[in-house]
Amino acid sequence: MSTAPDYRAERRADDAARAEQRRLDARAADERRAERERAADERAERLREQRRAERARRRAERAEHRGQALTPRNVYRTGTLALVVASGLASLPAQIIHFVQISPMLLPMPFSLEGAAWVMAAGVAYADERKLSGGVRWLLRVFVLAAAGFAAAINYTYGVGLGLAAGDARVAGVGLAAVTLLGPLLFEIRQWVCTLAAHEDDGDGREQRRHSRARRWHHRPVVRIANRLMSAAPHGSVAYEDAWARAWQIHTGTTEPGMTPDLHRRAVASAADLAAVLRPPTPEANAEEMDEVVMDRSTSDLEESAPGPMEQSTDPSAFEPAPGPESDADPVPLVSVPVRAAVAAESARPRRATGRVPEVARSPRPTRTADELLDEARSVTADWPDTALTADAIRKAVRTSADKARGLRDTLRAERAAAPEGAEASA
Repeated sequence: MSTAPDYRAERRADDAARAEQRRLDARAADERRAERERAADERAERLREQRRAERARRRAERAEHRGQALTPRNVYRTGTLALVVASGLASLPAQIIHFVQISPMLLPMPFSLEGAAWVMAAGVAYADERKLSGGVRWLLRVFVLAAAGFAAAINYTYGVGLGLAAGDARVAGVGLAAVTLLGPLLFEIRQWVCTLAAHEDDGDGREQRRHSRARRWHHRPVVRIANRLMSAAPHGSVAYEDAWARAWQIHTGTTEPGMTPDLHRRAVASAADLAAVLRPPTPEANAEEMDEVVMDRSTSDLEESAPGPMEQSTDPSAFEPAPGPESDADPVPLVSVPVRAAVAAESARPRRATGRVPEVARSPRPTRTADELLDEARSVTADWPDTALTADAIRKAVRTSADKARGLRDTLRAERAAAPEGAEASA
């Protein structure tokens, strides 16, 4: 009796376990299905994003291509070629009909005329590309004008002879002639504009050409020497800049570009003047300036302005004021007067009115230029040692002012310092 309930209990437990397992399996299946759906949705979203990015990229590429194709440069070049082709197609049938009516054997003539015009126009473009001489280009332009002009004359004759009214016939003839000339004219203008644009784009080449023109204009003797050196050397063995440097050295005697003997002389003089200005004042320089002031003044000025020896007065009454006519008035307080002023006032020697001597009363002084003064200083100090080159000695030797003597001293020292270097360079 006890086994039956146990069996049923175990069966119920097994059923419950199987039911729980089915629920777990169903839940796991639902989760796997949801995961697959989620992965599929993500994959589809990625594909959509990729397609959208691809479409955006293609749109950007097309926009960029349109932007590049529709630039003013491309529109002008492409449009000009289209107009040239249209003008050729418009002018060629009239020429064909005209020559075929004369004789079928003349059928190649229109193609020869149009072909000659366009081949010569292409030759102009090729000459521009190769940077040939202007004579070649103008010769080709003359051929283009001759062929196109002959074709225009034929078309004008054909248009006038169409049997139309006088006004319409003239319009037809002028129109056919203009169309014939329009193609070569537009092509030549297009080539001219493209050549100018290429020159503008080549900034470095333009600057180099400008520099070459300025060099040829400013230094013509050096250019002639450099050209002679280049023509004398084997082709390609000497660079032009090396020949230019050698020609500059031959013409000016210096290896520094742009410098000449005159510029070197001016540089030495400017350096000496600058050194004299920047030199700190010394007692010797102050004494030289005082000597210059004394020498610049005339003898009469010195006699009038230089007081004689004075004796200081120690008498106190000298500083007391003289009694006035009104003795009852209050006494005036004493004021100390400097001894120098009092002594000058009591100087017994009469002094004349000071002032500069008029120009007519002065003895004339010879005026020497800076170069004459420098040459005289060189000749005077030629055998002087370097230690004897002082401003005071030079001033006394050449009889000049202290300022000019200092400038001469600095210039002579600079020349003596540069002399050994020049000797070494020449050796």
